[in-house]
Amino acid sequence: MWDIVWLIQRLVWLDALDIFLVAALFFLLFYALRGTRAVPVVRGITAIFITLALLTRLVVKLRAFSWLVQGILPAFVVAVPVLFQPELRRTFEQIGRGRFFSSYHSDVELTEYAISAVVQACSQMAVRNVGALIVFERQSGLQDYIETGVQIDARLSPELLTTIFDHHTILHDGAVIICDGRLVAASCVMPLTSAFLADRELGLRHRAALGSTEEGDAIAVVVSEERGAISLTHNGRMIRDIDPARLEAILHTFLLPDAGNRRGLRAWFRRKKVKGRT
Repeated sequence: MWDIVWLIQRLVWLDALDIFLVAALFFLLFYALRGTRAVPVVRGITAIFITLALLTRLVVKLRAFSWLVQGILPAFVVAVPVLFQPELRRTFEQIGRGRFFSSYHSDVELTEYAISAVVQACSQMAVRNVGALIVFERQSGLQDYIETGVQIDARLSPELLTTIFDHHTILHDGAVIICDGRLVAASCVMPLTSAFLADRELGLRHRAALGSTEEGDAIAVVVSEERGAISLTHNGRMIRDIDPARLEAILHTFLLPDAGNRRGLRAWFRRKKVKGRT
């Protein structure tokens, strides 16, 4: 305790500037990696660095271990640019274009409207046997996949979705990615799952839906072109043959757990009761 007080009393403005610059560099690093799948890797590396620093500084008797850590740290410095080469390149491009601090802002009403638009569009496409793949971005960023498609950044509507997935349009092949209630990009290339699928009715869209949700927390909605069935994938698992009311309830549960969970479930049960009466 006295050592900390002794250090604070001897801080000068140059020390404060030094601490501020180091903190700013870390902030810019994490800000540059936002929305990408590299965030978990950065968290893991940061945890390793902190653990090793504590072990080498606090446990002074571990001389061999401290020597080993001091030899490994320079290798990490060389490995970081190799691991994050795409993210660093994207950051420099954004700085050059003056768009480094641009981002999408979340809005509850916009997300609710997006859910309604997706449900209506999937219902219409299922009736006409139009294939579709719609991916919702959540905490795990999908920026790497957004850049593989055509960036749109438009407000969602059922007409826009049905037009994009129409067979006569260029953008129908691939996935649509939705971020914070807005249609960010279309015709995106998503990763295919490597898991074995016994059902031969599951095509590339279903494999891409599973693959895009295996390593992150994204939500994917699939409309089968052959059967006109609606499916939803999350965490590498698929819920098949769901009706529009249940789709709306599930999307509210995942995307709006606080504001929309009860509302979506009540709407689903209300529609079920109406159907039962008719």
